[in-house]
Parts: sequence; structure tokens; C-alpha cells
Amino acid sequence: VQLQASGGGLVQAGGSLRLSCTVSGSILSINAMGWYRQAPGKERGLVAIIRTDGSTNYARSMKGRFTISRDNAKNTVYLEMISLKPEDTAVYYCAADVVVDKGRRPTTYWGQGTQVTVSS
Repeated sequence: VQLQASGGGLVQAGGSLRLSCTVSGSILSINAMGWYRQAPGKERGLVAIIRTDGSTNYARSMKGRFTISRDNAKNTVYLEMISLKPEDTAVYYCAADVVVDKGRRPTTYWGQGTQVTVSS
């Protein structure tokens, strides 16, 4: 199972970016999918998660500016980010709880990370 994230880059404060992450490999089903971020010198923390029923949770500082969505047919999760701030600068990681076979519990897999830099 592999997760491939894309869409990061350099953007000015107030700008927007859309991140994508596609899950590939031997997959029976995907449960929750999410985005996390890690700024220099800080621990990795939750940005947003989305469950199979479409319910979502966001970190407080991102609610209203970030929107997570998923396309189950494409095994892809998205993160739409608007009104970006310099403090949003971080490496963004996607994660997915993947079931690879019947009777097995989901395993969390991680993408390689994509850099988001917001200049002031």
C-alpha cells in the first residue's frame, strides 16, 4: 500500500492550495483518511480527518479555512486550504486506515509528505 501526496508549494499569505493524496496497492477498503502537518521544531499534529460516512473533524485553528473531502472511487483524499497564513507553513502528511484483506484490522499508512510554505 502506498500513499502519494501532491499539491504543496509556495504561496503568499491569503492564498490557497489544494493537496491531494491517492492510495494505491492491494486494498480491500479504506476507513478514515486524514491530513496531518509538522512544522519545524514541532510535533506532527492533526489537520483534519474524514470517515467513510463523510463525517469530518478539524483542528480548531483550521476550521473554516480548510476543507477535507474524499473521492472513494479514486481512493483519494483532498485538502482545500484558503486564507493561508505563514503559521500554516509545514510539511503536510496524508494518512489512511486501510484494510488489505478480509478479517484483518485496518492499518494506518502514511504518505511521504508535501511541503507547504506560506510567505508573509
